[in-house]
Amino acid sequence: MLTAAFALAVAQATAPAAAPTPPPACEGVNHKAFDFWVGEWDVFPNGGDQQVANSRIEKVSAGCAIRETWMPFQGRGGSSLSAYDPQTGGWHQLWVGGSPGRVFFDGGAVDGGMVLTGYWGRNAEGDRMLVRMTYTLEEDGSVRQYGQASADHGRTWSDAFDYIYRRKE
Repeated sequence: MLTAAFALAVAQATAPAAAPTPPPACEGVNHKAFDFWVGEWDVFPNGGDQQVANSRIEKVSAGCAIRETWMPFQGRGGSSLSAYDPQTGGWHQLWVGGSPGRVFFDGGAVDGGMVLTGYWGRNAEGDRMLVRMTYTLEEDGSVRQYGQASADHGRTWSDAFDYIYRRKE
């Protein structure tokens, strides 16, 4: 009896372990909601012809995140990392620029675009500024990034920036 139990224990110990269950893939409509921004871009102020930056937006981390590399012609560059969070049902973005600090934005897909909001900087009076960025795919294939700022926690908004991302040829 002891020999049979020993043989069974040895057989179980030497049997190949079951492969771990792979993590869920970052697929589906929610994970792809910001894919319209992926590409190599020349960036212009909306309504202007003077290019102000280059920007590279790419899928990273097995397609689970989108990374921007912002390369302005004047000033310091920066990077953002954006991802969909299935637990919250929203999108989150971390921005790190060429000066100390970071900014967290939260939001999600709205009418085929993306809206992200977070506190970024202060106004002349020292009040924290809430910034709302709206990204929309335009009919010509460009992407508009329209930024608005609020010093009263979103009760009123004013224009902050307005860029058009045109695909590099």
